[in-house]
Amino acid sequence: MAEPLSLAAGLLLGFFSSSHCVGMCGGIMGALTLAVGQVSGARKMAIVVSYNIGRIASYTLMGALVALAGEQLTAMGAGNGLRLLAALLLLAMALYLLDWWRGLTHLEALGGRLWRFLQPWGQRLMPVRTPGSALLLGAIWGWLPCGLVYTALSYAMLQASSAAGAGFMFAFGVGTLPAVILVAVAADPVMRLMRARKVRILAALLLVIFAIWTAYGAMGGHSHQHHESSDRPSSVLPASENSPEPHQHHHHSH
Repeated sequence: MAEPLSLAAGLLLGFFSSSHCVGMCGGIMGALTLAVGQVSGARKMAIVVSYNIGRIASYTLMGALVALAGEQLTAMGAGNGLRLLAALLLLAMALYLLDWWRGLTHLEALGGRLWRFLQPWGQRLMPVRTPGSALLLGAIWGWLPCGLVYTALSYAMLQASSAAGAGFMFAFGVGTLPAVILVAVAADPVMRLMRARKVRILAALLLVIFAIWTAYGAMGGHSHQHHESSDRPSSVLPASENSPEPHQHHHHSH
């Protein structure tokens, strides 16, 4: 029911937080572009696009997995706790973008354990010469430890189903595309723009808004209704709010 709103949130989160994404992935995109510098412009763009398709595919898979875990935890009564965790991570990411507090680096360090296993596979695909290799490299690089991705995943965990979680992370990945692709085309000017203080402040403010909205849900706001409807036990609601159930009972003989 709230899926379009979640997709919009994913797009906005990815787009406005691209200043961090450019810092993390921009160097990779620059290196990737230089590695295929001798091929034609059209082929180079096909390689860049394939890389990003692979990266977003990994984000989408992660979204499905964490939303599935979130479903189970919510069923066990941990839904509000997950919302508060997501709100805290959103705030931490805002502070990270502003260089006020870099606590998320500890979370990235945990992800580094998986990355140490995956990184050699990515290195075997370098230098990239074909879109197929770029697709595989992007799928591997999607698991690069990144506080922004982890923050988005905490939000994906709140979605009502694995499909909704996958959709949120897909939208997030699409939101990061403009900045990341522009970096590949015109690295230095775009990098300078995206790293500008005003852009980072705008991204941080957006994250703070998301954090407040998420925390409000955990404290008895809109999330209560959302969980009631998504968990399906409509009998928990007062009879007057359950339509058409009471109506059917009155006309049972019909």
